[in-house]
Amino acid sequence: MLGQKVLLAYYFILKGDVVLKGYFKYIKPHILFFIFGPLFMITEVVGEVLMPRLLSLIIDSGIISGNAESTAYIIKVGIGMVFTAIMMMCGGVLGNYFAIRASVGFASDLRGDLFKRVQTFSFKNIDKFSTGSLITRITNDVTQMQNVIRMSLVMLLRAPGMLIGALIMAITINARLAMVIAVVIPVLAAAIIFIMAKAFPRFNIMQKKLDKLNSDIQENLTNVRVVKSFVRTEFERKKFFQSNTDLRDNTLRAMSLVIKTGPIMTLMMNITTIAVLWFGGNFVISNSMNVGELTAFTTYIVQILMSLMMVSMIILQASRALASSKRIKEVLNTESDISDENALQKEKRVEEGKVEFKNVSFSYNPDFQNNVLENISFTANPGECVGIIGATGSGKTSLVQLIARLYDVTAGSILVDGTDVRDYSLYNLREGVGMVLQKNTLFSGTISENIRWGKEEATDEEIQAAANNAQAHGFVTSFTDGYETELGQGGVNVSGGQKQRLCIARALIKAPKILILDDSTSAVDTATEARIRDAFSNELRGTTKIIIAQRISSVMDADKIIVIDDGKIVGQGSHNELLPNNEYYREIYYSQHEKEEK
Repeated sequence: MLGQKVLLAYYFILKGDVVLKGYFKYIKPHILFFIFGPLFMITEVVGEVLMPRLLSLIIDSGIISGNAESTAYIIKVGIGMVFTAIMMMCGGVLGNYFAIRASVGFASDLRGDLFKRVQTFSFKNIDKFSTGSLITRITNDVTQMQNVIRMSLVMLLRAPGMLIGALIMAITINARLAMVIAVVIPVLAAAIIFIMAKAFPRFNIMQKKLDKLNSDIQENLTNVRVVKSFVRTEFERKKFFQSNTDLRDNTLRAMSLVIKTGPIMTLMMNITTIAVLWFGGNFVISNSMNVGELTAFTTYIVQILMSLMMVSMIILQASRALASSKRIKEVLNTESDISDENALQKEKRVEEGKVEFKNVSFSYNPDFQNNVLENISFTANPGECVGIIGATGSGKTSLVQLIARLYDVTAGSILVDGTDVRDYSLYNLREGVGMVLQKNTLFSGTISENIRWGKEEATDEEIQAAANNAQAHGFVTSFTDGYETELGQGGVNVSGGQKQRLCIARALIKAPKILILDDSTSAVDTATEARIRDAFSNELRGTTKIIIAQRISSVMDADKIIVIDDGKIVGQGSHNELLPNNEYYREIYYSQHEKEEK
């Protein structure tokens, strides 16, 4: 079992960690580079094996003989060495070029597939891996795969080619002296196997520590304003220091074994060279071996040991890449728990916007008995405005996320235009639904580019109309660059209320049949909110509007109000119906009314 990990690592090099099964699709577009890279490296190997022999001929048949023909012979063989060197240079340059093209192309395609796979993940899938871990897998882990492929294409045929070629040449020169290698190679191989077997699990731990560091960095930078507001900079610094120290210590622990490889190889190389010179020198003294042959033999011994060092470096890199490959395949082999593969009406689009909840229950973890929503039933007819109100944590956001299948129901069904949402294609369903989420997110780019997220081909007039309805046009035009104003990442250079209105405009320009606003006017003053509601009434008559709100004033004019408490519907009806008849609604109303009076 000692060498199992190393054997797996070398199998990774020869078979690409079952490359033909798992990764061949990324090799195929670059197959010529994968073929030509090693072939040109073989050209360099042939030259390296020939050069010592040519040098021995110059020494023994040219310099030592000292006859009249020696100079001509030296020039002749020297020209051959020059051409061999040029051949080696061309082979080395082209071999490395094709290896780089192959590895970079492979990594680019693999990274693209990983990103596409992550884009299909549901929220539950992303939570399973964590954002920081996914970033590490798409970047650092793919880079490890890229490095091992480049090194493999350069050394995979070069190392064994040099080993075999140099060994044959050494035996041809002096078979008895070549027995020295038979003693050295098993010792060297045992040392390499031992080191690599210990290194593999340490690389796996190192990558996990890198995940943790990336997660801490991302969390800190994303929430930097909160960190500074609560004066938690020192706390975050200590947390980062701990993660950074863990990564450093585990990296050193992994690399401490790796750095032993070089000195061991060098020691064995020096011992072998001394042994060859000692025994070979005696052969030269006894005239059973020429000086040139001893010189060439010594060079071949060095080449043999160098080729073994190359193999150890490949196995070492493969050990680290194996850990990365496992992590990459975890992402590639993870199927989203939300898909439209079994959808029965993939071509159907949302035409009317009718939404029906039928005995819907939902849990973020179906293995647990506690449901976030329990037996929810109501109908939102086309064009209606439905308000949803309830205490924080009552399940309001979870409810509306089920409509666009950001999560799937645990029990019951949700119908849109009479069709179960699971029978729509995800694209067609989500195209018919506009959502302004509780967390307002904007992207780097201009204001117009952000609004165009809702409709890519939208004209400037459509953008301004959507901004007008969202009550955003006024503050946008107050900026020097208007709609071409650059927003920082996450919209850091606009206020919370402005961010909310831009997100509403982004949803409105989509002209959805169903519009969901999840507490999306909480940072807007009541007068502006009233104008937004008026715009909804006038401009979105045919759109079904579902509005989650904390303030009853935001939904009291709705056609229907759903009152939720602890994941259950405790009342539904209009404001005038609920106020006298629903105690829970009445308590919320009067508590807010009293606050307003104060």
